[in-house]
This record gives sequence, C-alpha cells and structure tokens, in this order.
Amino acid sequence: MFLWHIFLATKAQKHKITPNLKQKECMLKMSLIYSLFLYIYYFLIFIASVFNKKAKFWINGRKNLMSDIKESVNLNDETVWIHCASLGEFEQGRPVIEKLKEGFPGLKIVLTFFSPSGYEIRKNYEIADHVFYLPLDSAGNAKKFVQIINPIFAVFIKYEFWFNYLEQLYKNNIPVFLVSANFRENQVFFKWYGKWYRKLLKRFKLLFVQNERSQKLLNSIGIKNSIITGDTRFDRVIKIASQKQSVKEIESFINKNPIIVAGSTWEKDEDLLVPYINSSDKSFKTIIAPHEINQKKIELLRQHISKKCILYSEISQQDLTNYEVLIIDTIGLLSRIYRYADIAYIGGGFGNGIHNILEAAAFGLPIIFGPNHSNFQEALDLIDLKAAFPLNNYNKLKAIIDKLLADQYFLNETGKISSKYITSNAGSTVKIINKIAENTALSNS
Repeated sequence: MFLWHIFLATKAQKHKITPNLKQKECMLKMSLIYSLFLYIYYFLIFIASVFNKKAKFWINGRKNLMSDIKESVNLNDETVWIHCASLGEFEQGRPVIEKLKEGFPGLKIVLTFFSPSGYEIRKNYEIADHVFYLPLDSAGNAKKFVQIINPIFAVFIKYEFWFNYLEQLYKNNIPVFLVSANFRENQVFFKWYGKWYRKLLKRFKLLFVQNERSQKLLNSIGIKNSIITGDTRFDRVIKIASQKQSVKEIESFINKNPIIVAGSTWEKDEDLLVPYINSSDKSFKTIIAPHEINQKKIELLRQHISKKCILYSEISQQDLTNYEVLIIDTIGLLSRIYRYADIAYIGGGFGNGIHNILEAAAFGLPIIFGPNHSNFQEALDLIDLKAAFPLNNYNKLKAIIDKLLADQYFLNETGKISSKYITSNAGSTVKIINKIAENTALSNS
C-alpha cells in the first residue's frame, strides 16, 4: 500500500532524480514528502467521514488509539506483531497466526488492521490477544507503537510497506518478515524511479514470496533476502474444507438438486447470472452470495429473478424445497456453503479483480469468473489446468454452465483437478514458521 506513489512519479518527471543525489538527503526529502502525503490522506479521510460510513469507522477507530494500546499491552510480554491491510490479507495471515499460537502458546499476538473492513469483522478474533487499528504511519506514532508493544519480531502480510514502521523496527533490531508476497513488474519497486522504495525491501529480514517470478524480479533489482514458500491461503482453505461445517437450512434448500454457488458477486456478475437463471431449462438451484450486503441492492436483485427466490434471513421455518434461488444476505457463510456446490461462480472479475477462488477449489469445484483475473496466479494456474473458465459475456457463461450441468464426467474431472491443485500447493505455513524460528528469538522461546 503506497499512498505516496502519485507524488513520486510526478517528482521524478519534473526533477529527474539522479544517481548523484546524496543518499541521506534523498531519504530525508522523501520521508518528509511521505509524511506530508500521509497527513493529506488523513485529512481527506476525515472530510469523507462526514458522509461515508467506512471512512467514519477509519477515523473513529483511531481516536485515543495509542493510549488504548498502551493500557492493553504488557511491555513484559513476549509479543509478536502481525499486520494486515484488510480482511483478505487477514485470511492470508491467519494460518501463520494460528500456527504460531499452536506452537508457542506463551506468545502474545498483537494484530493490526489498516482498513475497517478487516478490523470491524475481526476485532474479536479469539486467537489474537490484542486487535487494533494501525496508527497512522507518522514517525512519532511508529516510534511510540514499537516501544509500547516491544515485539520480538513483526510480520506484515503481502503488500504492506509502511516506511516509518519499517524504519523503527530496523533501528530497534526487531526482525520483520513479509508473508505471501507476490511481486509484479508493474509495481513501483521495478520502475526507473523506484530506488527509494527498494530501500524499504531491505528493511525486511526475509521476504517470503509466493513464486519464482517474484524472486526473479527481486533479484533483478539486487534484493536477495527472499525465499519461495508459496501462498498460505492454500493451508487456510484446506483447513476450512476439512472442518465439514454444515448449514442445515442449505441442506433443506438443495433437496438433491445440482447447485450453482455464486460467491462475492457484483452487479455486473449478476447481469449475466440472472438471465441464465431465469431462462435456463436445466434442473439446478442457485445460491447467490453478493459481495455487498446492501438491503436495497439485494431486494433489487430479487426483483430481477423470475424463479421462486428467498433470502437467507427469511428461511426460518419455511419449506425450502420449492424455492429455486437463495440469496445470502448475511456475512460469514460463504466458505461453508461451497461444500454444497457443484459449480462455483466467483465474482469481481468485471471490476478490480476476482475474489477468493481458492475456497471453492478446496471443495473440488469447477470455477467460473470474469475477465479481470490476470493478477491472480491461482486463476491463471487453474485456467491452464482446465479447471477454471474465464468469460466476458453471457454466451460464454451459458455455454460453460450448460456443459458442466449436462456432462457429469466433465464436471467431476474438473472438480478433481481443482482439489489436486489445492493439496499440491499446501505447506507454506510450516515453511514460514520454521524460517522465522531460525531467524528470531522464537527458537529459544
């Protein structure tokens, strides 16, 4: 997360930063610019909080935050700091948190979030001893925060590169690790103006990267402190699939019919799915779990569905056997619902990018999603393996769902490929924990 990218690109164009610029002078200037940009960002969020609920959570969650942290955390505890940007990164870091607690129960876990969408949902996460918003990354806040929690090491998840926090951890000889990192050529580190950012990567003790491509990119700019350990999400979804948590209401709804589960859908996904549901003469039922639980949008979605449809919040004491579509209007169920699916459609592919496809793959499902998936290695892998099917229009959606529903062998084989892909990529968490133990006081705790 780089809040200051825009400025640097502009500065580089105007001033043509040269190799002759002294390192200390450059670092000082850029740190001042970074701090200024952060405060501008804070001000804009503050203004937005007047009319935006998420921005209001972001601001209110940071009121008296440092004093709350100081009152909660015992300086003498053996503490580990885990930081996630939001809910998606939390799911990526969760296997590491749980494995740390399992192997070293005396550790105290301080978990921080940048975004309300992570904090508000996981603020009561039972495995962590303390859950906080991340204080704004000012030099003063970073110094106070690191002094208060005094971690034996820190773990940042995937894309978190906070300058002042990294500097404070480095100055205090506190190892910091980046977990499940995934680097791409278009990131600022690999641009001609990215020298300042590359210094941030050297503040990490180790960069645990997902794949060989990421390591090669890092090597190309002189960053040698990376290890290929894979993606921790595989371990997480395997655990979810193994728990076999049932949802009785869903079982009543299914009534031995083939099931399409459409998870984390947006309006553009539903613009393709709903016409198929309405017009298809195939025998199946559909469960739709919209990404946004918005009452007005969900009601509008229901109005567009011509087949008999019910909301999850309405199903108490209802006979569900005659309903053909179930809309999930609550959070926290999707990962448990995939076990009932025969086909999974994953939303987001007509927007910024697809949502979590690994949860569905862990249950051995063929997977369908929209065109914006190129930044997701698992999507590319499953497409190559012919277990996932990208589409960009209604005709393609109809063709693939019709084929999957009509050809049981094809349905089963694609599902087996998905399942095998998940199990063959397991084990990242253990590798990471072992390497952390080798490089910290954890091995002696």
